[in-house]
Amino acid sequence: MNAVAHVPTVQVRREIAAPAAELFDAFLDPEKLSAWMRPGDTSRTDARVDARVGGAFEIVMHTPKGPVPHTGAYQEITPPRRLVFTWNSPYAGNHGSLVTVDFNPKGRSTEVVITHERLPSEEMAAAHTGGWSSILERIAGIFAEVRAAG
Repeated sequence: MNAVAHVPTVQVRREIAAPAAELFDAFLDPEKLSAWMRPGDTSRTDARVDARVGGAFEIVMHTPKGPVPHTGAYQEITPPRRLVFTWNSPYAGNHGSLVTVDFNPKGRSTEVVITHERLPSEEMAAAHTGGWSSILERIAGIFAEVRAAG
């Protein structure tokens, strides 16, 4: 008998009215990342980024319960199409879950698809579905504001 382990995976997607190159850059620029990487009740985010394959990042989300550190390393950087990085946090486990972000051009918009693999439990997968969805809503809102301001 062969046993197959189920490893929870999350996938969220959102079409955003912005070019793929601008969205891609927003994932690697620490100032821009700090502005939109704020899921749920996160009031402030601090980000440090070494945007190269093998380079590390640190994102600290400040929530009412205190700071929540996230760290990882870039596995693939293919502008403006794909980013792949490990993701360690108290809520995703510190075993190197893996996040892939695909940027698919759709006319004047871009479909952003975030796939988060290797999560340690279904509960953590459910929490990350909400978190990544919230993050995509926030970045979409920021880009809409920029477009409206002209």
